[in-house]
Amino acid sequence: MLEARNQLSRLVKAALSGEEVIISNHGKPQVRLVPCSETKGLRHFGLLAGEFGREAGRSTDAAFSEATERELQHLFET
Repeated sequence: MLEARNQLSRLVKAALSGEEVIISNHGKPQVRLVPCSETKGLRHFGLLAGEFGREAGRSTDAAFSEATERELQHLFET
């Protein structure tokens, strides 16, 4: 997992180019990286800006707090 975190950009590029990417933890497969397919109905950039953005009184910055960063780091290290 730690190695995958350190090489995430390379792994994403490999998955986007069609390569099968499986991330293991202690030798056991955990997740598979696959490209996202285009979702119908969400084709316009900014379509939901008023629904979830500053206009709604929320900020995406709150999702990236120090506590969240620590939790993510813990998840990648275990």
